[in-house]
This record gives sequence, C-alpha cells and structure tokens, in this order.
Amino acid sequence: MLKFIRIGVDLAKNFFQVHALETDDGRAVTKKLSRSKVLGFFKSVEPCQVGMEACGSAHYWARELTSMGHQVFLIPPIYIKAYVKRGKNDAVDAEAICEAMSRPGMRFVPVKTKDQQAVLMLHKSRDLLIKQRTMSTNALRSHLLEFGVITAQGVNRIDGLIEMAKSDRDVPEMAKELIDILAQQLDEIDAAIVAVDKKIAAVCANDARMRLLDLVPGVGKIIASVVAASVPEPAIFNSGRDFAAWLGLTPRQNSSGGKAKLGKITKKGNRYIRKLLVLSSTSLLRSVAKRTGALRDWIAALLLKKPARLVTVAIANKLARIMWAMLNTGEGFREEIFMKA
Repeated sequence: MLKFIRIGVDLAKNFFQVHALETDDGRAVTKKLSRSKVLGFFKSVEPCQVGMEACGSAHYWARELTSMGHQVFLIPPIYIKAYVKRGKNDAVDAEAICEAMSRPGMRFVPVKTKDQQAVLMLHKSRDLLIKQRTMSTNALRSHLLEFGVITAQGVNRIDGLIEMAKSDRDVPEMAKELIDILAQQLDEIDAAIVAVDKKIAAVCANDARMRLLDLVPGVGKIIASVVAASVPEPAIFNSGRDFAAWLGLTPRQNSSGGKAKLGKITKKGNRYIRKLLVLSSTSLLRSVAKRTGALRDWIAALLLKKPARLVTVAIANKLARIMWAMLNTGEGFREEIFMKA
C-alpha cells in the first residue's frame, strides 16, 4: 500500500486534485483524480491525515475517508488562502491545504453526521421559504399599489389586502386572476413553512441536547436545533466568548502597541444563527417588563446605560455564551447565575 504522512485534497464536482507528502522534507506526489477513482485511491493508501476545504460535499467525503481509517481535517477556506503561492489552480490549492493542515494553530471544522446535515437542511429550506414568502408579498403589495389598494405592513395583513383587491371594481379582471395565482402560491409556501416547523419540533423533541437548549429564555426549538446541529463538538471553542466570536457577536478589534481598540461587532461566522439570536433578543427586550428575576434585572440595568439596539446585540451575545456552557457541561439553565454567564 502507498504510504504518506499527510494528503491535501482540493474538492470539485468531477475532478479532484491530490497533493500527498511522502516525507517532511517536501517530497510529494500529485495526482488528478476523477470522482469515480477517489475512493479507490484512498483505499490503496495507509491511514494518514487528510485535509480538505470545508466546502460543498466536504462532510460527505470526510465521512467516507474516516470510515477507511483516515484522520480527516476540514479547514475553513479563508484560513487556506494565506498558504496559496503565486498563481491559482487546483494543484496549488491542494498544496496549500496540505501545508495549512500541518500548522499547530490551525482551526478545523468538526465533521457533521448525516443526521446533523439533515437538520441543517431543514433550516436552510425554511429560510428559503420565508424569503420566497417575503418576495411574493412584496410583489403583491407593489402590484396592488398601482391600483390604489394598500394596507398596513405585516404578513398577517395580506389576506385582507387580497380581499380588498378582489372586491375593488377599479382592479381589472386580468389583475384579479394574477392575484389569485400569487395568493395560491402564498398559501402553498405558508403550508410548507408550517410542515418544516413541525419537523424541526419533532427533531428537537427527540434530541437531548436540543431539549436542553430549549430551556433558555428566548431560545426556542428553532435556535436550539440549529445550534446543536451546527456545533457537534462545543469543546472546539475554548470559551463561550470564542463561540460568540464565531457567530460574529463580539466587538471588532483594531489594537496595537498595547492599546485595545474595540469597534462594532464583526458580523463574521454563522450569519443564520446570529440573525436568529438577534431576532430572539429583540423579542426578549420587548417583553422585559413582563419578566422577573436575574434576566430582567440584567437587561434593565443595560437599558439605563446603552441604547436598545446595542442591548439587543448584548443579549444575543449572552445567550450564545450560555448555550455554549450548557452544551459543554450538560447542565440545565439556571437563571440565578445568569449574571455570571
């Protein structure tokens, strides 16, 4: 069998580039493999370290190679860019991956299971359906505005808007026929969103980690399920702050000469989870007057010193840290120690 110390693989749809190091002095074997020959090549190689970009199909190939005994590392593409030499092609990318995975301070992406990816597929589909609903409602509003038919903002106002248009004599029959088509499309999208929400709720009910996160105020089944599926190994983050930074909820640093300069949040990392946490925090902020306990006291104290939008982001940051701590320790939510999280 072939023997290598580590292998960098540049993933693609049909052809894969391999950069395999035989020794630490840089001697390497480079190969271009078709998709059908990838598994056959790795079966002929003794178990070793294999690095790939964390991109489309990476988790599938990682699971396949792991089942053969290889140790697979998935690297965020942004961390590989620094190791790309002059020029850009598949061979150079594979070499850069091979070099990046050898660095002691490199960060890797945990390999997700098929079930975890299925949960994330639910969330991505739900997000797509909501965007399509927003597009359809905006189109309907803009079309009817041309005929002087308007209503207040909000998805729940659309049914009333449609009825107004149908009963308005100034709206042409052709326009009313198109309104029926858009209305039917909206009904189908709404039904699909409800079906996806039920599937997410069922998944959450059968997963201990998701049920644990669901106990946190403001963290419902939607957030609990996507966080648990996206973070299979919370120990990869050294602290709750690292997890919040991964979500882009920590201040941007521009420090030098021992002087710390902090700016707005970075907005890097997982945009979907960050969006859900900020929306959830906004809801918590609006209902803070109805709450009691440490959570309310902490939010009320912040509101005395900071504007509401900044407090919303601070709450999202706090919720992220709490969820990381719960996933890392397995403990339930305890509001009496909320201030220490």
